[in-house]
Amino acid sequence: MSTGTMFMQLGKGMFSTAEIFFLTLLFSLPLGLLVSFGRMARNGIIRGISKFYISIMRGTPLMLQLLVVYFAPYYLFGANLRGYRFPAIILAFSINYAAYFAEIYRGGIESISVGQYEAAKVLGYNKGQTFFRIILPQVLKRIMPSITNETITLVKDTSLAFVLAHAEMFTIAKQIAAKDTSVMPLMVAGLFYYIFNFAVAFAMERIEKAMDYYR
Repeated sequence: MSTGTMFMQLGKGMFSTAEIFFLTLLFSLPLGLLVSFGRMARNGIIRGISKFYISIMRGTPLMLQLLVVYFAPYYLFGANLRGYRFPAIILAFSINYAAYFAEIYRGGIESISVGQYEAAKVLGYNKGQTFFRIILPQVLKRIMPSITNETITLVKDTSLAFVLAHAEMFTIAKQIAAKDTSVMPLMVAGLFYYIFNFAVAFAMERIEKAMDYYR
């Protein structure tokens, strides 16, 4: 295979990897916040369900979750899986990472002193205004390092999409390497993951500095 053809195919894989990464963040970050609310709910049933969900997502391999999310509709309802492969990947990644983000959110929210809520109440803020205008900005600042770590892990975890035979970066690199009996495609893939992670870390660091309102 020519070098140009190899890079063209790897480029398609790079796009697919980036697509999985950004769509997962798009859905898992807000979902994680909702799950964290359930985890801290006063209602014992809601709190228990949220805790069980987080336990399952964190206690089982993401690879297994990908398989369950993809094949469950067929085995349970006899559904046609055509066209479901990519949505299943995004769904599995999103519900998995939402569990981790939920615990990060919870830790950040619970680290805010009660005095913040009391001061907001004195100023006439309702619960929604208190959370989104006062609490959440402080929480985001505190949890940003943890969010960054999970985000970097997500870049590498996108390679697990190979379980459902999805042609992302790592899968294509392995196919080319096996066909050409060359390690070069895998080295290019490794370089891509490193550059992608470097860019993500840099962007998150810039965001963290922008949120450094204590200075």
